[in-house]
Amino acid sequence: MLKPSFAKGVFYAASSYLVWGVLPLYWRLLVAINTMHLLALRILFSLVLVCTILFLQKNYSWLFFYKDKRKCILLLLAGFAVALSWGLFIWGVNRGYTIEAALGYYISPLFSIMMGLFIFREKLKSLQIIAFIMAFTGVLILTIFTGSLPWISLGLAFSFSFYGLLKKTINMPTLESLGVETLVTAPLGILLLFTPLGAIIDGQSQAYQGLTYMAGLPIHVMLLSLFAGAATTLPLYLFTKGARIIPLSTLGFLQYISPTLTFLTGVFIFGEDFPLRNLIVFGCIWTSAILYIISLRVKV
Repeated sequence: MLKPSFAKGVFYAASSYLVWGVLPLYWRLLVAINTMHLLALRILFSLVLVCTILFLQKNYSWLFFYKDKRKCILLLLAGFAVALSWGLFIWGVNRGYTIEAALGYYISPLFSIMMGLFIFREKLKSLQIIAFIMAFTGVLILTIFTGSLPWISLGLAFSFSFYGLLKKTINMPTLESLGVETLVTAPLGILLLFTPLGAIIDGQSQAYQGLTYMAGLPIHVMLLSLFAGAATTLPLYLFTKGARIIPLSTLGFLQYISPTLTFLTGVFIFGEDFPLRNLIVFGCIWTSAILYIISLRVKV
């Protein structure tokens, strides 16, 4: 019988990955909104949500994060890393690259392994080396097939694994950390929302009309956009809660729920193109993922 704490940790972690996995369905409902404007709404509404909770708890200590210069820099980097990750994910989903986004989350753990190798001088197990080679082979084959690097996948893998690395080194309660991350990226959110910057990044600078286009959007789209903060803050909160309770091996197994759901959504709901040659690529990635999960449980 599972211990209550372990079962609770599994519930938190699995729930976070389930939410992440189905988020493409939410973002696709908001496809009429500029991608960078969506990212801005995600940042600003997350800030309002987290700040409200913290203030209701009469917790104001996190506002003085700047007194610890090291922690301040790490939180600043974490905030922009997760902003980049969400920005790439939203852009990829709403531009028809959901499968490529799923690929990024499949290979993210291997980026974490490499960061651990170079930064923390961790030693790789034999299976992890093989897993990395398999993933590298998959990316190389995809590059040859398409003629270019899968930059969405690689960008997501790097930004999310880098975010995880930073979170590992920051000793701060979950909500407080999320509060600081959204606070330090709030200026970026304001720039993306109220200046031409968002349109320029999204490749729509010639048609820039500010936020006036939103007046013509259906009311349900505007109402759904209000949940952009909660939709992204909730999985991050659940993930951190679960990660503190369950062992890494269990977390490593559960984390593949998210890209699997995202992949299935891209293929069967969005109907994105998945040629037979890509089956070879994902075969390499899936094999790599399986080897990685096994490596967490064995000494080899």
